[in-house]
Amino acid sequence: MIIDTHAHLDVEDFADDLPEVINRAQEAGVGKIFLPAIDLKSVDTVLAVCRQFPDTCYPMIGLQPEEVRDDWREVLDAMHERILLSLHQKAEGTAKPGETLVAIGEVGLDFYWTREYERQQLAAFEEAVKWSVETHLPLMIHCRKAQNELLHIMRPYEKELPGGVFHCFTGNQKEAEEFLRFDRFVLGIGGVSTFKSSHLREDLPAAVPLDRIVLETDSPYMAPVPYRGKRNESAFIVEVMRTLAASYGVDEAEFARQTNENVRRVFGELTSLQVDK
Repeated sequence: MIIDTHAHLDVEDFADDLPEVINRAQEAGVGKIFLPAIDLKSVDTVLAVCRQFPDTCYPMIGLQPEEVRDDWREVLDAMHERILLSLHQKAEGTAKPGETLVAIGEVGLDFYWTREYERQQLAAFEEAVKWSVETHLPLMIHCRKAQNELLHIMRPYEKELPGGVFHCFTGNQKEAEEFLRFDRFVLGIGGVSTFKSSHLREDLPAAVPLDRIVLETDSPYMAPVPYRGKRNESAFIVEVMRTLAASYGVDEAEFARQTNENVRRVFGELTSLQVDK
């Protein structure tokens, strides 16, 4: 079994054929898929997909940095209520299938295009970090052109944070080492690792132990070779797994086993995942 730790299966790209997408993923050996909310509207769409496929899809709730605006506080207040409700229902044993959260996410910082909402992003991300400490839910972190600012916010909470994923890592060895100083965190690696121009196939084995990686697709975005340019979907994670197994010089079955164990370490107690089969 392979686990896709990050896929946006609730978006319009999958509106016409989601059951077929799930079926293709299962046929490819993908057993679990984690879905991040990115704004208030997507909380409902993510939960709807997870209710529809409760044995496969697991929800996360967070405010993605590119979605942060001046109303970030109101959005976070509403999200926090949903998070606490989910945890209460889990504790009481009243949670419906597909509604139990596995992480706070997708959250983080993104200054790639603009810093217009820099102050709001910084405040919103620190609030998410506090939620992770409060709830013991791991973080699913988006970081683009903001590593220094992001790690600066996280450092005061380092000993209290339960862990998480630095999603869509595409950086160099030095950047990887900076992230992995947070020893309960792992790097999420996706389709970019298969691109001809990518340096990840060399940098990851040189700087990142195999027990610090999880697999992801970020569907429908960034499809791996040989599907580049097409809509990405969870079934394509097999190409990422094969590429990275070759880069690390390990058997594909062993690579899948280790990355599944990494998922269990970060998320397992929350999802009751059976990832060792």
